[in-house]
Amino acid sequence: MNTPEKIPIFNEKTGKVEQVEKIQKSDAQWKKVLTAKQYKVMRLKGTEEPFINRCPLPPKGGSGLYQCAGCGTDLFKYEEKFESGTGWPSFWQPVSELNVRLVSDNTFGMKRTEAVCSRCGAHLGHVFDDGPPPTGKRYCINAVALKLAESIAPAKPANKYEEAVFGAGCFWGVQSAFQEARGVVNTAAGYMGGKSMNPTYEDVCTDKTGYAEVVRVEYDPAVVSYGELLDIFWNIHDPTLVNRQGPDVGSQYRSVIFYYTPQQKESAELSRKKLDDSKGLKKPVATEIAPAGEFYRAEDYHQKYYEKRGIKKPVCRIPLK
Repeated sequence: MNTPEKIPIFNEKTGKVEQVEKIQKSDAQWKKVLTAKQYKVMRLKGTEEPFINRCPLPPKGGSGLYQCAGCGTDLFKYEEKFESGTGWPSFWQPVSELNVRLVSDNTFGMKRTEAVCSRCGAHLGHVFDDGPPPTGKRYCINAVALKLAESIAPAKPANKYEEAVFGAGCFWGVQSAFQEARGVVNTAAGYMGGKSMNPTYEDVCTDKTGYAEVVRVEYDPAVVSYGELLDIFWNIHDPTLVNRQGPDVGSQYRSVIFYYTPQQKESAELSRKKLDDSKGLKKPVATEIAPAGEFYRAEDYHQKYYEKRGIKKPVCRIPLK
């Protein structure tokens, strides 16, 4: 008797990579568990008509996780879905590269990249290089291949404090600026926005991981508002620069706001628009606004770098001029 093959799959709920058995079924078995439309798309590599099928949506204000309709593998998060205008559900990244396998597809006289469920081999759709930041990818997925696994109300802070994440160049100066702010109770330098797990400073410095140097700010909303934190953010760097601040060059130094709630997203977008409309800048604001992902705390020697060294005037803050 053959031992079932096991493969690594990322579990979005636990945040861990687990070894699971690969799913293998005969055509007859798949026809019993899939609808006719699902079987045509997922097992015969068909394509549903555009603008016909829709992904189920989580409740307003909630979040959702899309799984493979064939085997239940976690595939995409609702927060990473965007409207591409193509008529098919589009996402800018999967929950993990472990869960969605990319395969070269040369059918119909075209060179494309097929997206396949890693666990059961189901055809999901194709991947294109015309998506939004931060990945630039568009995972064009057939709606019938997806099921909404869960709807979760937005997470509430365990205490009266709230969190915000900002990237404005070297995180040493950014952390020192927010650490001094009224109402801020804690800060941490770290990394956000990439795909790999447990990145190191050396990894991020390669400019190949997608991570940005950021600072997570824990604050008391009764003392300082999110809008006031945004004001600090705009004034400690030049948000018109692309992938750099001063002498520091690379996407890890990009200007970025990672939001945790719809309210933070709306405030950040309005604040950015207000700055752009002020006509006080020579170039447009280049700041990225994206949903918060996993925050990885930077190594201890990066934490409160200037404070530990008694430096009163941080040298890597590049204020907006």
